Amino acid sequence: MAGGTWTAQNKVRPGIYINFKSRGTPAAAVGTRGTAAIPKALSWGPMGKVSVIEAGQDTRPFTGSAVTEPGALFLREMFKGTNVTSAPKKVLLYRLPAEGAEQAAATIGSTDGTGGIKVIALYPGVKGNDIAVSITAGVDEPEKFTVSTMVDHLTADSQMVEKAEDLRPNDWVSFSGAGTLTPTAGVRLSGGADGTVQPAAYADALQALELHSFDVLAYDGTDSTVRDAMISFVKRLAEQEGKYPQLVTSGAQGADSRFVINCETGVVLEDGAELAANEVVWWLAGAEAGAQYYQSLSSAAYPGAADVLVQQSNSQIEDGILSGNIVLSYDQDLDQVQVETDINTLITYTQDIGKVFHKNTTMRVCTALGASIYREFRQNYQSRVKNNAEGRGLFQGAVLAILKTMYDKDALRERPTGGDVTVEPGDDSDAIVITVAIYIGDNVEKVYLTIVVS
Repeated sequence: MAGGTWTAQNKVRPGIYINFKSRGTPAAAVGTRGTAAIPKALSWGPMGKVSVIEAGQDTRPFTGSAVTEPGALFLREMFKGTNVTSAPKKVLLYRLPAEGAEQAAATIGSTDGTGGIKVIALYPGVKGNDIAVSITAGVDEPEKFTVSTMVDHLTADSQMVEKAEDLRPNDWVSFSGAGTLTPTAGVRLSGGADGTVQPAAYADALQALELHSFDVLAYDGTDSTVRDAMISFVKRLAEQEGKYPQLVTSGAQGADSRFVINCETGVVLEDGAELAANEVVWWLAGAEAGAQYYQSLSSAAYPGAADVLVQQSNSQIEDGILSGNIVLSYDQDLDQVQVETDINTLITYTQDIGKVFHKNTTMRVCTALGASIYREFRQNYQSRVKNNAEGRGLFQGAVLAILKTMYDKDALRERPTGGDVTVEPGDDSDAIVITVAIYIGDNVEKVYLTIVVS
């Protein structure tokens, strides 16, 4: 079903077209979040496709590395969450195709002169060069051989066969060839190469990701052309597709958009590793995706971070916030690196898009509201009820129920009433126009204290 924003009642496709505007304070909703997406240049994994990685899942099939190893550091950070919000439920990973990428390979000889067994890494990339294959004769069954695939000197797969043609592919290599096997010490694969990712590969990534639902898109690169393309992408999804993900990136000063979150702070992890601002994007993207519509990341701690890379003065922190950046700081009293305030880059306000949209909690509420109304309409009302007073009244009650659920989560400051939701007939006989007026609840971030001493 179609979606997006609307300025006139001239849509062709059936769908829900939603505008969010400032009125006191906007929007509300029900629903859960928890999906982040990232296109990434890697040394292993399926190339040119979207892989779904669930929280807690083994990352080796996707990156060639366990989550504790450097090759999967970005996923470890994305799945951290914060001290007040959960980690994302899943990450959509798109491995970017690269020019010149090569699969590692090796040939193992055989005893009958047929040319041996060809072993090829499952995916292109230098990680394939860490794979070795060994053949040992069977002890109890001398006519059989154990063929072991080792990755980083650890056995990843083992199979007992009589002939080369009996070998089956595993998660790391494929085999080809025929003939009698002969015992062979570990033969290491070679020739694996990562290649070079061209900026055009990101266009393919966005096209693939558009077919999936996600709350946050992460860009951890520094190419301004790619970054601008991603900013345009999330804006288009909101304006034309009825989807409202936010982009988390760095170097996007001046983006001035409620759909763009910009990080300009690097951190030092507890193990001494230093992450630049574009790498902190990993954690921030996961944290923003995991935060629910009624939660804020203001003052949320970055788990495992020991300090910020560059200490900033009070005025520098204020300048960063006023410029629309997410600023991280080290709080000595709490001994934690934390988010100063959970904002996006929107700093130019209009009557329709006011200052309230500068807060990411507002964006999460708006997104959840749109998704909940969309789901309710699709499941229970589209082509099922008449566009008459009774049918519109039923839908009004459904929207009001959504708002009351949100109020119970403290996402609204005032309990919604029937007068907060109107459902009117549209210009066409099959159209309705819904207006929702509510006040978003916000977390306490500033305290102005006066102490009078007598």
